[in-house]
Amino acid sequence: QTKTGIALLYDEVSENAYDIRLKLTKEVLTIQKQDVICVSGSDHSANHRTVTLHRQPVSGLGLSIKGGAEHKVPVVISKMFKDQAADQTGMLFIGDAIIQVNGINVESATHEEVVHLLRNAGDEVTITVQYLREAPSFLKLPLGSPGPSSDHSSGASSPLFDSGLHLNGNSTNTAPSSPSSPTANEPKYEKRWLDTLSVPLSMARISRYKAGTDKLRSNAFEVLALDGVSTGILQFYTAQESADWLRAISTNISDLTLQNMKMANKCCSPSDQVIHMGWVHEKLEGTDSSQLYKFKFLALKGSSFYIFSAPPVSTLDWVRAEKMYNLCEVLFKIHKLWLADDCWLQANLYLGIHQDFDLEDHRPYCFSVMVGHGKSHFFNVELGSELAVWEKSFQRAIFLEVQRTGSKTYMCSWQGDTLCFTVDFALGFTCFDSKTKNVLWRFKFSQLKGSSDDGKTNVKLLFQNLDTKQIETKELEFQDLTAVLHCIHSFIAAKVASVDPVFIDSQSIARKYMYSN
Repeated sequence: QTKTGIALLYDEVSENAYDIRLKLTKEVLTIQKQDVICVSGSDHSANHRTVTLHRQPVSGLGLSIKGGAEHKVPVVISKMFKDQAADQTGMLFIGDAIIQVNGINVESATHEEVVHLLRNAGDEVTITVQYLREAPSFLKLPLGSPGPSSDHSSGASSPLFDSGLHLNGNSTNTAPSSPSSPTANEPKYEKRWLDTLSVPLSMARISRYKAGTDKLRSNAFEVLALDGVSTGILQFYTAQESADWLRAISTNISDLTLQNMKMANKCCSPSDQVIHMGWVHEKLEGTDSSQLYKFKFLALKGSSFYIFSAPPVSTLDWVRAEKMYNLCEVLFKIHKLWLADDCWLQANLYLGIHQDFDLEDHRPYCFSVMVGHGKSHFFNVELGSELAVWEKSFQRAIFLEVQRTGSKTYMCSWQGDTLCFTVDFALGFTCFDSKTKNVLWRFKFSQLKGSSDDGKTNVKLLFQNLDTKQIETKELEFQDLTAVLHCIHSFIAAKVASVDPVFIDSQSIARKYMYSN
């Protein structure tokens, strides 16, 4: 289904906005601009048209103008009155910039100068025009067909208001002038919406923020294709329109991404399937209060979590990831979700949102992925629905990886002895001597009652003895403690999820065991 609508294209350099028409299909977003084209008759170019008007005693030239050099825009026809001189030519349109009046170039003329020239040009006025495809929106030119107007401007002229009926001039001819109708040999022109830019939506990305900053554009966003082609800043008249278009475009991008995933999975083994992938913004590390963000492409595939600077489009691209982490050793956390104030408390309780992370940024829909050695990546997406999909996708990917892996073993030490610590989906926790392989202790997942660590290398695991009901403390030292803790968390969450396939808060239950001191 095709979606169409009127929007503005905002130029950040000139700070002007121009009327455009958007056409959205399943695979492409097209930007259209209005232009005047020759549809029949002479094969003359429609870029410049020279038209002779016969001034009428009452209605004059039958047009109004706006603009002028003082506003750094040409003087343009802003209104045309039905069945009057300008309308009868069939060759003039609202939005036409006036280039010449009776052979005099007026491209650099002020509004008042053009008004004066037209007023005193006599009964027969020859003007040369060119359609202004990028008329600044502040001129407020109507996009529809010319029609009657109740705004009968008169008196002093103003470049941002229509200077109209007083262009009658001071004609001494009291007899009605003959209509200025086109002849059979003259070309026929029409104003139409023409395609000017098509942006493929496959692997495209959207941003509502000014590049690299936390500054949110008001009712506006930008769409960038995989090859970097940009729509420019698309601005909408209302927040509702902006939200509707953002959702519609995002939905089409997501559908195409799903198709790409299915295609990629045909070439992958069942244990190496793509679970989810898509664009996010990553907050750059080590930045000051300005907090810069950069586009990254994330993927959950097989046993790994990938971070790319650009989407993988071939099999070889998967080995070119900027970062790659084992899914058992990462921890996904939602940090902030923007909702109406009265829903904020309920959202925190329902989603289990933790606010123990630095939230100085002003972006909603944020999540982090904590990885080994205490490091983390901080991300932001454009829509709440995207955040929910990433949360579910991480849960599913980690669950599948735990089931595939079955167990993970880490080297550790305590009191000078080199040990091995195994987390096993079926058996729970086992610690054994790395040389003799003798088992030192073993506990089920249900026996883990808490843990504490020094934030560096040492951890204390608190287990309940099934016979004595007493708590036994097991202390271990790991080279990468964070990875081990995340692995334990992943296995516990997967264990809970295997009991309850609906995943009822398995992440929160796992955190209860792992991060209680």
